[in-house]
Amino acid sequence: MDISYFIGIDISKATLDWAVFDGKHIVLQTQSENTETGIKAAIKFIKTLPNFKVTQTVCCMEQTGIYTAHLLACLHKLSFPIWLESSLQIKKAGGLQRGKNDTIDAQRIAEYAFRFRDQTRLWQPARPVMQKIAALSAMRQRLIGVRQQLQQPLTEQAGFVESSLQKQLTKNCQASLKAINADLEAVDKQIDELIQGDDRLKELFGLITSIPGVGSASATEVLVATDEFKAINNAKKLACHAGVAPFEYRSGSSVRGKTRVSQHARLRLKSVFHLGAMSAIRMEGELRDYCQRKVREGKNKMLVLNAVRNKLIHRVCSVVARGQKYDKNYKPVLA
Repeated sequence: MDISYFIGIDISKATLDWAVFDGKHIVLQTQSENTETGIKAAIKFIKTLPNFKVTQTVCCMEQTGIYTAHLLACLHKLSFPIWLESSLQIKKAGGLQRGKNDTIDAQRIAEYAFRFRDQTRLWQPARPVMQKIAALSAMRQRLIGVRQQLQQPLTEQAGFVESSLQKQLTKNCQASLKAINADLEAVDKQIDELIQGDDRLKELFGLITSIPGVGSASATEVLVATDEFKAINNAKKLACHAGVAPFEYRSGSSVRGKTRVSQHARLRLKSVFHLGAMSAIRMEGELRDYCQRKVREGKNKMLVLNAVRNKLIHRVCSVVARGQKYDKNYKPVLA
């Protein structure tokens, strides 16, 4: 890919800062509103650069969630190559830095795109059905969080306050909890309808949920995190993304940290696999026997539980790769 201009874009809720790097110098800087009109005006201005061609540019930006919506839609519509990168990745690659503002950040993003141009990963939008499922899944997590904030204190304080006061407090929250549970059921129903109405998603959903311990919520989150296994289709990469892959920390003979998982993970994905592992070790089967055996051998319980999470991830990727549902009686053919 022959690139003449590297466009770095710093995104905030109200404004966008643009910096264009030609490989030697910042040749243009501008600011626009974070609206469709403002984005089109900025692009029109950038196109006045000498020998500018859309196919010979790359627009690099940090992943900032919903604030990127207008920008991604406009750039994709105009066929601009888009590089959506982690903000932490850009920050770590910048080395020792002093000072920070939106203008400087845009310059640093443009320079990052030039320095790591051989590692360019172009962004492609998820299918509309996946975008809807992702939004509904995020809504589901927020509803669960609100329900927990109301319900958990009531449960914990039972037995520590007067029974009459406990009944009154519980009664005060009943209407809210009932409404939240109704909203959760509605969201779950909408997600299920979207999945069942799409042949590819229905097939993947059936494969994933055939694994003991992996329920519908876990399967939905896996589909969203992997973009239907287009973005991630490797078990080791998915384990790393979910924060369950252990990493060694050692340097020479003096620095020997514990082998542990990374904190840079998709926490929602890690959470659903944790719940799946807890469910798997409670039901009769291979994973429960494995967990009990390792604990008897003196292994740390959390270490064993993390191994179970890793096994679930490998099973998910395996059934998807083979296109066959999980078979608990499956025996590998030995040469």
